[in-house]
Amino acid sequence: MEKPKIVSAEEWRQARDDLLKAEKDATRTLDAIAARRRRLPMVRFAADYVFDTPTGKKTLLDLFEGRGQLAVYQFMDNGPDDYCPGCTWFTNNVPATGLAGLAEAGVTWVTVSNMPLAQIEAYKARMGWTLPFVSSHGTSFADDCGAGGGFMLSAFLRDGDDVYRTYSTTSRGVDRLVFTNSVLDLMPYGRQQDWEDSPPGWPQRPTYG
Repeated sequence: MEKPKIVSAEEWRQARDDLLKAEKDATRTLDAIAARRRRLPMVRFAADYVFDTPTGKKTLLDLFEGRGQLAVYQFMDNGPDDYCPGCTWFTNNVPATGLAGLAEAGVTWVTVSNMPLAQIEAYKARMGWTLPFVSSHGTSFADDCGAGGGFMLSAFLRDGDDVYRTYSTTSRGVDRLVFTNSVLDLMPYGRQQDWEDSPPGWPQRPTYG
């Protein structure tokens, strides 16, 4: 296994300072994008979808649990006994303490899937997950969000009994929310996945291998 080049402390500091400039530029760009995101318009969204939950039927409005904002991660439905490795990886990285922090800021988190509730509950037990996870099986919720058979993170805002969709992201937009990925991106070998641009000899493997 290859290792980073060994240099003097002065050379390392110069290289680190050069990279820091690029990192700060990226941070400012992300801040500007976030500012634009906060200024996005919103679109009215039906509030009467009915979801199966461990405590009974609930509407989209119910999922807010009285808060003003709702974050929904749509977990792919690949059929019986087939679970998306990417959605599983993402869900493994959703911490209970993080959900509590969202709640304090007026945001409720719910994971939704077209999988039947019994399948969801079995997988939750197998994985040891405690996060809110409900079924949209038999509804058009995933299609109406634009996720279809894929995955997506959507943001909703409630105004009384009216629900509005404000934002959505998928693919690498969701990927960058994962705690483990964020830390690995700072480490010398990165995520060690075969799509990454790494120097020759760096350890790499298939993303979900």
